[in-house]
Amino acid sequence: MAQRHTPLTFTVRRRAPELIRPAKPTPRELKPLSDIDDQEGLRFQIPVIQFYRSDPKMRNKNPASVIREALAKVLVFYYPFAGRLKEGPARKLMVDCTGEGVLFIEADADVTLKQFGDALQPPFPCLEELLYDVPGYGGVLDTSLLLIQVTRLLCGGFIFALRLNHTMSDAPGLVQFMTALGEMAQGAPAPSISPVWQRDLLFARDPPRVTCTHQEYEEVEDTKGTIIPLDDMAHKSFFFGPAEVAALRRFVPSHLKKCSTFEVLTACLWRCRTIALNPDPQEEMRIICIVNARAKFNPPLPIGYYGNGFAFPVAISSAGDLSKKPLGHALELVMKAKSDVNEEYMRSIADLMVIKNRPHFTVVRAYLVSDVTRAGFDVVDFGWGKAAYGGPAKGGVGAIPGVASFYIPFTNHKGESGIVVPVVLPSAAMKIFVHELDNMLAQDTNGQGHEEHKIFAFSRL
Repeated sequence: MAQRHTPLTFTVRRRAPELIRPAKPTPRELKPLSDIDDQEGLRFQIPVIQFYRSDPKMRNKNPASVIREALAKVLVFYYPFAGRLKEGPARKLMVDCTGEGVLFIEADADVTLKQFGDALQPPFPCLEELLYDVPGYGGVLDTSLLLIQVTRLLCGGFIFALRLNHTMSDAPGLVQFMTALGEMAQGAPAPSISPVWQRDLLFARDPPRVTCTHQEYEEVEDTKGTIIPLDDMAHKSFFFGPAEVAALRRFVPSHLKKCSTFEVLTACLWRCRTIALNPDPQEEMRIICIVNARAKFNPPLPIGYYGNGFAFPVAISSAGDLSKKPLGHALELVMKAKSDVNEEYMRSIADLMVIKNRPHFTVVRAYLVSDVTRAGFDVVDFGWGKAAYGGPAKGGVGAIPGVASFYIPFTNHKGESGIVVPVVLPSAAMKIFVHELDNMLAQDTNGQGHEEHKIFAFSRL
């Protein structure tokens, strides 16, 4: 059941963007990224947004000033963020640690946090005003690696929005940086976790050798024109609490009962999305699961490592099988793809990047999901407490819009903790997607309806 909201509109007054440099001199050096960092599929800017409530004890503090000052201090420790990316031979990316600084914008909005409503989840109204795309700073090379905008609200709360060049960090790495920024905003002299660069831990081997199968980087022709059109796209978010997850688990066959919530949710969304897009039954559909591989190494990547440490394993099925077969078909494929990722798999990816000139993962008939429920965006604290919402600013981000969804931790207005998933689809397909999802949640396995499991899709149209 989709709820319609009247669009919330408001005015944001921004000060001129400024470059915040490290508070003390930092080393001038060239630091190569890893061969996992600099693949084509990470060469884009990823947006994150945090909403904070007012706090009486911080009444006399200006969040923009507090964060600006802390940013200069934290950049002494994370000085590569204040540099600029260069491209060397064979498309190798490296950070020129120039200390030029990161872009910072101070702003005010004539709106309160309450006006955003109960559903503080993507898509957010006026996002382009809350995270302003400063002209000339949208590229990958020779430009600011971070852009931060702090927007004060009429209620005393504020919005912290950030855009990161994804080649520099993944979600755990970014949260580590934001946590350090929060600690220093609250007066800490140094971050509690020291940043570790060590990108050489994920350099390709010499000589490079691809030892695993990497279907995620196959070259697939888009013969049927099934890359999603970018006009007339609908953005909606879906909440999955304990009741919704339990409803989906009724479709899990007994031999797969040990599956995780991520796996069952991913199988369900992949199936519903395929039915909604209605491709030719013979077409190969792909689901790409982001798998954090930090702990898969022996020894694990060091605590404090803030580079990209994940893989994009893919599961593949014909559209016909996905749509017609029970959920167990998709679920088994998802579980298998995830289980493939180990240290050798990561070494093999780094080697493939060097051999194949850093290709993009395959996006033809693909859907990518990334679970950030445990990343910790929601607990980043600048002195005003935990975020009312913290995490990715929208679904569908990436080099190819519309392909990605995030699983974001969320507490609904009833106080239930669950996962919110932003989905981007063509408008006609979105209607079918909502219908399919409702059907799965509203039926038990013998087809009996349960009205109480109707899902609410929050959208701002």
